[in-house]
Amino acid sequence: MKRILVPTDFSKHSEYALKVAAQIAKKNDGEIYLIHMLELPTSGNDAISTAHEMPELMLFKNVAIKKLDDLMNAPYLEGLKVSKIIQFEMAFDGIIKNGESHDVDLIVMGSHGASGFQEMFIGSNTEKVVRNSNVPVLVIKHEDADFTADKFVFASDFSDEIKKPFEKVVNFANKFNSHVHLVNINTPNNFKSTRVAQKTMDEFVEGFDLKNYTTHIYNDINVEKGILHFSKSIDADIIGMSTHGRKGIAHFFNGSISEDLVNHAKRPVITFKI
Repeated sequence: MKRILVPTDFSKHSEYALKVAAQIAKKNDGEIYLIHMLELPTSGNDAISTAHEMPELMLFKNVAIKKLDDLMNAPYLEGLKVSKIIQFEMAFDGIIKNGESHDVDLIVMGSHGASGFQEMFIGSNTEKVVRNSNVPVLVIKHEDADFTADKFVFASDFSDEIKKPFEKVVNFANKFNSHVHLVNINTPNNFKSTRVAQKTMDEFVEGFDLKNYTTHIYNDINVEKGILHFSKSIDADIIGMSTHGRKGIAHFFNGSISEDLVNHAKRPVITFKI
């Protein structure tokens, strides 16, 4: 976790994320890229070039630069290498592109969650990043002066497609000295006997250098509720999942458990792209 990207809109939730990113960076001798996107009313290259000729947009940029400078002087960032990035671009596109161009190891974002029509039809930049980012995305909901990942819940079906992202899960767990609680959620629509579920998890873990872990089989009415209820039962510090990154119609109809968790979990959620 040497290179951490933190998007900010100067809200309290984005500052919660920055404070956690600062703690992670200090523990790992890392650096932070603090990014703010100035979203334009229209899209395309013409809009971007025009933006530089519009006095009101340049005024917004200057105000944002001042806010970024003030934020970079926060006491909790003292001693850290922090680079500021400010661009005219849609937030989601800018976050993904800068994550790739700066070869970051982790994106840390704040989120207050969403519900109802807002969740279904509008979504959030956090959800879009969770769905599309090739690097792990850590979503922070509340201020946390002492961020830990001692009790790390990782929920999965432990199929073969999870093996590649699971390498990053193991790396994250090792960095934080986490005890990983591997959990398979049994639901009425996708029921597995305890014997079959346990065998699947045991065989899955054999290929990884993961020593500090336990396996669990938890029954609930659906996967999301099972993850939330199990995490609460052990007072987990963080919840981890892999995400498929579905797009378009497939995403609309199938939904995403990872994005639902980002919206509904009170605990930090970290996602790993399959």
